Amino acid sequence: MPAHGPQRRAATLFEDADATLLDLVDNILTKGVVIDAEVVLGLSRVNHVSVRLSALFSAVDKLRRVFT
Repeated sequence: MPAHGPQRRAATLFEDADATLLDLVDNILTKGVVIDAEVVLGLSRVNHVSVRLSALFSAVDKLRRVFT
């Protein structure tokens, strides 16, 4: 079954055998990536530890266009 959506886009990034880590970083900075995560550790429905992470990775010139 062929991949669809984000999986297909990720697969096309790695189709070329010459793709390097530099190519991956360049693609991430060119397109931008948003990471939003939340981890809650609890016992018996009582939350003991809660960690929230929000991160945006993008090139500075891309962000300037968005916020100006």
